[in-house]
Amino acid sequence: MQKTHQYRLQTEWTGNLGKGTANYSAYDRSYKIAVNQKVVIEGSSDPAFRGDRTKYNPEELLLASLSSCHMLWYLHLCAEAKITVLAYTDDATASMIETNEGGGAFSEAHLHPSVIIAEEDMIKMAIALHKKANELCFIANSVNFKVHHHPTCSVKQG
Repeated sequence: MQKTHQYRLQTEWTGNLGKGTANYSAYDRSYKIAVNQKVVIEGSSDPAFRGDRTKYNPEELLLASLSSCHMLWYLHLCAEAKITVLAYTDDATASMIETNEGGGAFSEAHLHPSVIIAEEDMIKMAIALHKKANELCFIANSVNFKVHHHPTCSVKQG
């Protein structure tokens, strides 16, 4: 049986410098994302589009969504398979193509999960579960660009 999950947030532009959007350079690209009873996320556009490099941009948040969704599915699958994950990091990257008209789209993302597990005899299965995590990842299933996976797995030493 299918389930429908609903999500809600509020995005508020905080970049009115007093003149609104009177011209392209009259306003800041800053905004806040709020979800009830959670820490507010401060965002801005990418610095290439006059954004604040100290704040998260939408492109980074999309990549973070892909990376974290994959990780959470992966940890779930490892727990089901009795693989003890001790550490997980991902150095994710993505490419976006900007068109001459100013629009654009992501062309691909690369996830580089590095996993440390407890048992050496589980490494092969631990690496294989990344494929299944990708198949189940809600975000990966929602994007129209290729998500590549380059996992590494090792055993805790000592």
